[in-house]
Amino acid sequence: MICQRTIKKPVTIQGIGLHSGRTIKMQLRPATANTGVIFHRHDGEKTVSIKALSENVVDTRLATVLGKDGQKISTVEHLMAAISSLGIDNLHIDIDGPEVPVMDGSAAPFLKAFDDAGIKTLGAGRQYLSIRKPITVVDGEKRVTIIPSRFFRITFDIAFDHPSIALQRRSVKVEPDLFRKDIAPARTFGFYEEVEYLKANGLARGGSLENAVVIGKEGVLNPEGLRFSDEFVRHKILDAVGDFSLIGYPILGHIKAYKAGHDINNKLVKKILASPDCWKLVTFNEDELELEQHAPSAVAAQLSFSKN
Repeated sequence: MICQRTIKKPVTIQGIGLHSGRTIKMQLRPATANTGVIFHRHDGEKTVSIKALSENVVDTRLATVLGKDGQKISTVEHLMAAISSLGIDNLHIDIDGPEVPVMDGSAAPFLKAFDDAGIKTLGAGRQYLSIRKPITVVDGEKRVTIIPSRFFRITFDIAFDHPSIALQRRSVKVEPDLFRKDIAPARTFGFYEEVEYLKANGLARGGSLENAVVIGKEGVLNPEGLRFSDEFVRHKILDAVGDFSLIGYPILGHIKAYKAGHDINNKLVKKILASPDCWKLVTFNEDELELEQHAPSAVAAQLSFSKN
């Protein structure tokens, strides 16, 4: 993926919002080089455009939420994971509700939509954020570290005091075919008691066994069971791919996470951007496939948490 990419034609996605329970419609549209991924939140006659960048993250308690000028778009992580895994750099997303549709709780339906739209290669080169020194964030038992790597890799460990999950560990090189087969189908999950509590407090109104794995005291309540024996840790990797895409560049680095979630993922993204001595922006030479390195000072000036 030497060059930037977008989609060939518009495609529409419609589904239920996990927390609002509303039917939400999105249209994904092609974008020119160096546009980035931009959500356009339509609310009546008002439209607010929000770039899919960590600087616009306003909440990470139940999902990753982007916000600007009083408008929010929740649960962006599954869609962003699909976008990132396919190497799509530029995209307009028109959305008429407060959250991305949950679909079946995984990223697979979004990949299907991108297959329908097709992928278009643009003339501009891609820049990668290449990690040069380790960076770590610790929050109680939670820990996430990124170390140098020639590829984008995620190693994830989870530990739950429930026999249906217990200890799970998986390490994957994040590339399109592997993501599509082994990570994208993994669904979001939650415990029955937690889901009922959220519903009692006006949240998870759209949650059901059709868009989440629900775990009761005796085990998984979904009649079809799990898609993978370790579906839980695979979904955590899916979430991480989406969360780390908000750094604004494809990553060359190895993320090692223990009990991590949206909040600590976002903290590490912000710490990476605030530590320009620990990474470089690199581009691929189309003829020789060599890495062209840029000075950290130039990169820092280029990023500088721009609001543009």
